[in-house]
Amino acid sequence: MELDKCLEMLYKGHLLPEVTIRALCFKFKELLIRESNVIHIQTPVTVVGDMHGQFHDLLEMFSIGGRVPDTNYLFLGDYVDRGLYSIETIMLLIVLKLRYPNRIHLLRGNHESRQITQSYGFYTECLNKYGGNTNVWTYLTDSFDYLVLCCIIDNELFCVHGGLSPNVQTIDQIKIIDRLREIPHDGAMADLVWSDPEENDSMSLENGIDPNKPDEFFKTTSNHFQVSPRGAGYTFGRSVVEKFLECNKMTRIYRAHQLCNEGYQVYFDGLVTTVWSAPNYCYRCGNKASILELYSTNKFYFNVFEEAPENKKLKDNFNNTYEETGGVTSKVINDYFIDDEVDDETFKDVDVFSEEYQAKSASLRNVQYFL
Repeated sequence: MELDKCLEMLYKGHLLPEVTIRALCFKFKELLIRESNVIHIQTPVTVVGDMHGQFHDLLEMFSIGGRVPDTNYLFLGDYVDRGLYSIETIMLLIVLKLRYPNRIHLLRGNHESRQITQSYGFYTECLNKYGGNTNVWTYLTDSFDYLVLCCIIDNELFCVHGGLSPNVQTIDQIKIIDRLREIPHDGAMADLVWSDPEENDSMSLENGIDPNKPDEFFKTTSNHFQVSPRGAGYTFGRSVVEKFLECNKMTRIYRAHQLCNEGYQVYFDGLVTTVWSAPNYCYRCGNKASILELYSTNKFYFNVFEEAPENKKLKDNFNNTYEETGGVTSKVINDYFIDDEVDDETFKDVDVFSEEYQAKSASLRNVQYFL
């Protein structure tokens, strides 16, 4: 099937045949294997954070920021899971990459993983939409192994899905990572997609910290990496960021991975910025989303937007199925997120997007649970 025909179908929200997805994934891997772990691109470019299967919001984002190839895009990962349209979302991005390889770039997120997608919706979505067959899930998760890890814009803006790693001090160390595999539980590759910045408010004169004494000044900050409460990756503070940027002659870090109520969040006086692009996350969080339009290294604009009208209709449909307990009873939701092998009573009147449900689902699948 021609790429333009595929795009026409995908923009309408239609599913592609399994045999077509297989062929497209093969071509996608052929394209990505030629790329380094760290790609270099130039402004102007629009940076996009997590989308998480919210297909209608992806279309809304394109209507606001411009479609490919009129606008250059860098996506920071997490295309699947949580939302109800992960297949439509990732397939549109794959075909756009094949059709316009120099206009759109896709990084790997922590959800581009076989293990994680078995717990957070994508695996079940593939089964439901392709007649209980796991082939589509296999084709796509195999393709995830080829996604690049990081991007550098204008030789000074470092972009990654998650954050920094105690195992990575230089860009060259990222370039030699063996990325063509499942994301491991630990190590540099895992840290790049799982880690988070952490701003420490306790470092102040009011709290008795003397900035003229460097050892004391940095003692309460994340001067060293701290184990992340997510169960993978690390948290890191300002001093870690400053050291990494200085060592690699970079000026700022752009990343995704964390929900932001306003669509973006700035850390350490602008040294690190989180971009979040899934509005009303999981169709219930009420947050805004944003895309970062970079016109040059120091000229940029956060284009903030709200959820697509189609999502509001979807939410209204969910609200009509709420009982007095507030539990989700919609068959639509159950079909996507509850295993056929699990007793219906097990998940009756539960919020399928809650951490409790996700942990329970992961344990039933014998998959390690990450926050």
